[in-house]
Amino acid sequence: MATDIKTMNPEEKFFHRDLSWLSFNERVLEEATDSQNPLLERLRFLAIFVNNLDEFLMVRMARVKRLIAMGLNEKDKWGYYPQDLFTEMKTRIAFLNKRLYTIYHAKIQKEKEKNRIFIKKYGDLNDQQKKYIKRYFETTLFPIATPMAIDQGRPFPVLPFKTIAFAVSLSRYSAAQLAIVPVPKAVPRLLKLPSPENEFSFILIEEIIRQNLDAFFKGWKIIGSCLFRVIRDSEIAVTEEYSADLLRTIESELKKRPWAKPVYAEAEKSSNPETLELLCRTIDFSKDEMAVIDGDMDLTYLFELISQIEVPQLCYRAFTPAKLEYENIFDKIKNGNFLLHLPYQSFQPTVDLVQAAAKDADVLAIKMTLYRTNEDSAIIKALKEAAKNKKQVTVLVEIRARFEEEKNIGWVRELEEAGCHVMYGLAGMKVHSKITLIVRKEEGQIKRYVHLSTGNYNERTARIYTDIGYFTANDDFARDISDAFNVITGYSVPSRWKRVVSSPNDLRQYFFELTDKEIEHQKKYKNGLIFAKMNSLEDTQIIEKLYQASSAGVKIKLVVRGICCLIPGVAGLSENIEVKSVVGRFLEHSRIYIFNNNADHRIFLSSADWMTRNLDRRIELLFEIFKDDLKEHLLFIMDNYWKDNLNSWILFKDKNYVKQKPEQEKLNIQEHLITHYTN
Repeated sequence: MATDIKTMNPEEKFFHRDLSWLSFNERVLEEATDSQNPLLERLRFLAIFVNNLDEFLMVRMARVKRLIAMGLNEKDKWGYYPQDLFTEMKTRIAFLNKRLYTIYHAKIQKEKEKNRIFIKKYGDLNDQQKKYIKRYFETTLFPIATPMAIDQGRPFPVLPFKTIAFAVSLSRYSAAQLAIVPVPKAVPRLLKLPSPENEFSFILIEEIIRQNLDAFFKGWKIIGSCLFRVIRDSEIAVTEEYSADLLRTIESELKKRPWAKPVYAEAEKSSNPETLELLCRTIDFSKDEMAVIDGDMDLTYLFELISQIEVPQLCYRAFTPAKLEYENIFDKIKNGNFLLHLPYQSFQPTVDLVQAAAKDADVLAIKMTLYRTNEDSAIIKALKEAAKNKKQVTVLVEIRARFEEEKNIGWVRELEEAGCHVMYGLAGMKVHSKITLIVRKEEGQIKRYVHLSTGNYNERTARIYTDIGYFTANDDFARDISDAFNVITGYSVPSRWKRVVSSPNDLRQYFFELTDKEIEHQKKYKNGLIFAKMNSLEDTQIIEKLYQASSAGVKIKLVVRGICCLIPGVAGLSENIEVKSVVGRFLEHSRIYIFNNNADHRIFLSSADWMTRNLDRRIELLFEIFKDDLKEHLLFIMDNYWKDNLNSWILFKDKNYVKQKPEQEKLNIQEHLITHYTN
């Protein structure tokens, strides 16, 4: 008997997006338990987990707490009341934090020590090391660290983003007073200690400060101390349609972040109870909600540790990305459209395109969108050089890219000073598409070159994110992209183009049309198939359409790295849908959409996931690949993702993921592609 989708409760049809995200971060955490991963990479997974969770708390947990504070008592589209969701979030986060420290202490600590890597406490130091840190404290930490008293004239200090600090309760003549000693961010959190050869010994600088707290409070008695960390609501609330100057509005909102309401706080298990009580009253945070940490706080310091240990066998095997051969990037593109698969192939052709355009006397204009880029960006330098060389340079810098706002505002200033025409974004709409258009004069005519990508123009993440870039000089593509820039920079109304489809106007509907075609083909030819890879699947309208296709017999295979709100394998609803998540050494970021089209595959690349924000509140592009050899290569890539059985987690109808165990020949897709491209 067919399941009636309309009568099902939302929690039966969907996996709540926030709980699904926590499930994703759990998969990241579990990679630290996999002995097939080298030691330093397992430590890196721990650090990534903590960083991910902090961002979740700052945005998603903060949002739920705001809804509760507003008194909202309505179910969301996933079927949860805010208070119920908050309770389940807290339970899951507490479990994950406990799991984090269990893995770190029980599974990794011994392996660290076996490899002579030590994070030492003060009591573990020898005399030489104690002298070393005493000198370091006196010459470096003491001059930098600043104790901050809290009283009527000195309120609780504004602590920078994710600062770790000591709360210290003191007495002299009257009741206990509270002071704060922030752990300085101006120096590395790990100090490398003098050690025997082939030994790596470190100490956290908070451990050094802990031993010397009395140096900051001469004449006062320290009653107790408490190492703590507060995470605040970091969502930027801007009513953009009423903002005359979006750049200044965002800058103003960023300045408010350090004063935002705390959404999460944690303290060491060894904290003095009275000091902790005093701290909670001072920051207006319930002591019952304070997370107790049994170990080192904020394990993102493991990123620092990894960078200081140069032992190749403790890391993934190194490889050099494959380089494309060409003398002139414009000639290479004119000779035929081509793909670039990162990080297996070098990002250099993308950089070369912008650098060559900046220098080439025949290039008249460069147009580009920037969402996230890296420090010391060669692309930014090339854009500034192009402007100085009198070319028309237009850049859309999306200043609302979350947690990149300050950096992107800095790029805006630099590019404007160099003479580029810079836009900051569209009111009510983020520009998330990744596009470059080069206008060149050739033999008395205008020739346009286009680069489109699933990922950002970021030379650093190009080494660790899987993304696909597409280079073309096709006239239809060029006209479409020119129109796309007119929409972004002017008042042009987007319409359906020949080679690209955009959100927010057409993209969801286009996916519906492609899915309906597969339903038709299934009825006629019994070969309906949708095969897609993305970061997240969250849009309920897309999910309902996939359920409809599954109920009609269409086979659906989904590779979804992170959030997946669709529940596969439910009889009468999604029994023809399979979902897997690939988590490995590289962050799976590429978006590939394949529709069987009666064995005449239609294959698309996009900057967009199947998320409501991508389809309704962002400018995104979907573009079809027509060239046969490129289509075959994308099919090869996707087929091997589905065959992966070492990095894959399978989602079951009970909303649980299980790590796939190889029953046949083992395949690690990422290692397989390294070999494929570099041999």
